[in-house]
This record gives sequence, structure tokens and C-alpha cells, in this order.
Amino acid sequence: MAYLEVRNLGKRYGTFTALGNVSLEVGEGEFVCFLGPSGCGKTTLLRAIAGLDPQTSGTIHQQGRDVSALPPARRDFGIVFQSYALFPNLSVADNVGYGLVSRRQGRRAIAARVDELLTLVGLPDAARKYPAQLSGGQQQRVALARALATSPGLLLLDEPLSALDARVRLRLRHEIKALQRRLGVTTIMVTHDQEEALTMADRIVVMNHGAIEQVGAPQEIYRRPATAFVADFVGSMNFLPGRLAAADRVEVAGLALACLPQDGLVAGGGVQLCIRPEDVQVRDVPADAANRLPVEVTELDFVGSFCRAGLAVRDRPDLSLTADFSSNLMRDLGVAAGSRLDIALPPDRLRIFAA
Repeated sequence: MAYLEVRNLGKRYGTFTALGNVSLEVGEGEFVCFLGPSGCGKTTLLRAIAGLDPQTSGTIHQQGRDVSALPPARRDFGIVFQSYALFPNLSVADNVGYGLVSRRQGRRAIAARVDELLTLVGLPDAARKYPAQLSGGQQQRVALARALATSPGLLLLDEPLSALDARVRLRLRHEIKALQRRLGVTTIMVTHDQEEALTMADRIVVMNHGAIEQVGAPQEIYRRPATAFVADFVGSMNFLPGRLAAADRVEVAGLALACLPQDGLVAGGGVQLCIRPEDVQVRDVPADAANRLPVEVTELDFVGSFCRAGLAVRDRPDLSLTADFSSNLMRDLGVAAGSRLDIALPPDRLRIFAA
């Protein structure tokens, strides 16, 4: 039995449908990310699970118990908001222990639990400080400790890192994941940051327009996107319009390109051929390589550890794409703007979607 079961969940605001019959299962101890653009329904779904913004239709079961109509106080979860939501007039210790005081636990038990949690999140000496005396990253750790204080079965994170600078965000990303693994608490995190989702989640739920586009492990989402939206939203992707000439062949700008056999697409129909920039083969391209193309480098953008190159297929002015070149490849091949190369588009790295 799944730890959390969401069945046909709908949420409407007047005539606007924020969630349309969403169904999802989350396993015990799993770290799941709701990923999608602003307005896709991911925060609405999280708030419905928490009971903060109840659904219009559908059911929610947690550990086999129907919590669909229960108020938040009677549901078993801890939550961390994007804005931290710490009480500015309470010390760090009082913020962390707030939920325990509400449950009328003894002072010694509360003090011991607060000390345990502050040590767990790396703030053992911050108990007497106030939120205004802490950095943003430290405040987020306090908010996390407060959410964990009552030992909830479910931890909800609503874009917890988006207000932090890049370096702090990167460090906390690893700390939160390590803490979640150590505690084994079932966790759902909302984010619009694809890198956060790819590095932290056991499974990613990609959402768009109030519906789930795909659910899968990070590598599956990245390597085998189920829809053109997922392919475009997660990572960078080249989209080349064409026509499916046969089950294993696509025509793009008058070129016949080999692909893996496609099921569910009609020969002769319009398609989008997709390939990620890092999957474009540049080094050691044999003369008989499938989908070998002569190209010219039209531009190079330095991105630190690699360069993103704009490539124009020679004699095909309407066909261009981008590729990622490592620093080693740039040096070894002497690539510069205006360079002419032969590339290949490996058939097993191509994804085909209906236009």
C-alpha cells in the first residue's frame, strides 16, 4: 500500500480549473518533487494534501486513512514555506518547539527535542538567537527543524530554497536530501527549478495546466520524456519540425534521418524531432555514421565547463541546432566560430513527438 494516495483530485475556482482529476501515489520514505512552471497547479496540489486549500473533488488517503475532509491540524504533516514563516518575536528554540508546546509536552522533553533538532540541522548554538539575527539559509534550517519537531509522517516543502542565493541553495539542497535519507520521512517538495528536482528527487511529477504530464525517476524524465512539454521544460532540447516518412525514418528539411521505430505515430504525419545538445556527436564521427551532417559553427557561448555552439547545416539554410562542446573538445579540435565540422545525430538519442 502506498503511503499517500491521491485519487481524481480536482480543484476549481469558479470557472477556472486549477487541478483536473489528478491521481498519484507516493511510497513510504520516498522523496517526490512536483515540478512545473508557475500556475501549473503544483502548489495547489501540495496545499490540498495539507488541507490548507481543500480540493473540490477527489480523495486523499494517508497511511490508509481518509484525510480528504480533515482540517490541517488533524493531518500528520510538517510544512516548510518559501518565506520561512518564522515568528520574529520568538527565539530559535521557541520557534522550533512551538508545535510541541501546542501539544502540551513537558519542558524537559521540549528542550531535549529542540537541542536534538538544532544539532541535526547544524545550528546547535543558535537556540537563543532570534530570526533577524540569522542568515536566510540559517532561517530555512530553523523552519525545517520546526517542521520536523513533531516527528511527522509526511514532510511538505513549498519551494523552500527559491529565496536563497545560488551558493547557499546548492549547499542546502544536499543537506536536505541527506537529512531526508537519514530520517526516512516521506517528503514532497514543490519546485520550478529543474536542477533541484533532478538532484534531490527519487521521483519527479511534471505538471502542466493542472494535470500530470509524466511521473518517473530523474534519469527517466530527462532521457525519456513522455511528451514534448516535458522534453522542453526539463533540460535543453533541440526541436526540429519534420514528417514521419516511415516507422524508423523522419524527413527534416529534405533530409532523411534514421530513428528508432515509432509506435503510435502515423506515417506521413507531422512530427517534432528532438535531441539534447549534449547528445550531438562531434568527436570520431565515422564516414558511414547514421545521420551524419556537415555543419558550420555560427556562434559559441561560453558557459564555464562547456561551450554551447550554434550549428547551421551546410546547404540547408533552414536547418540549425545547438550542441554542447566540452572544453577538451574545443581545445583538441580547435573549434571556433566559422569552423566546419561533421556531426552525427545518433538514432537512439532522438525523440519523436507528434507535431
